[in-house]
Amino acid sequence: MNDILYSPWRLDYINSPKEEGCIFCLEESEKNDEKHLILFRGKLSFVIMNMYPYNNGHLMVVPNRHTNSIISLSDAERNDLFELVQCTVKIIEENYKPQGINIGMNIGKAAGAGIDEHIHVHIVPRWSGDVNFMTSIAATRVIPEKFENVYHRLKELFDKLHV
Repeated sequence: MNDILYSPWRLDYINSPKEEGCIFCLEESEKNDEKHLILFRGKLSFVIMNMYPYNNGHLMVVPNRHTNSIISLSDAERNDLFELVQCTVKIIEENYKPQGINIGMNIGKAAGAGIDEHIHVHIVPRWSGDVNFMTSIAATRVIPEKFENVYHRLKELFDKLHV
């Protein structure tokens, strides 16, 4: 049996009106990492919690530079982005002990990108049976951890990174 990541309620988010500007591009005055759920800032990319997670520990790695194209990334940006993806997977595996992990990018609206103007890599821990009756019948995801608790616990781990 193939697992299917089925989230029809996400369409409401995708189709909802968006704030002006890019949510990943913060002005200097707005750089409050905890408020914006940013766990780590690398040289050319950063790790952020997903405000609309599919599962506990759903994180994203985002290049600092505003771009909607993976092709436009420089070698240094690409290497930094995927080095941070690798570090993030390690932290998720050690902390959440998932049975699997989805890693992916939705580039463009037609591919399902909710934020199509700034590329980002989703890292989603998975467990057998993590899609249950609540998801199937009630179109509701159950995320049993408070964002604040997850943020502080993971922030401690990311603070130990030397990337």
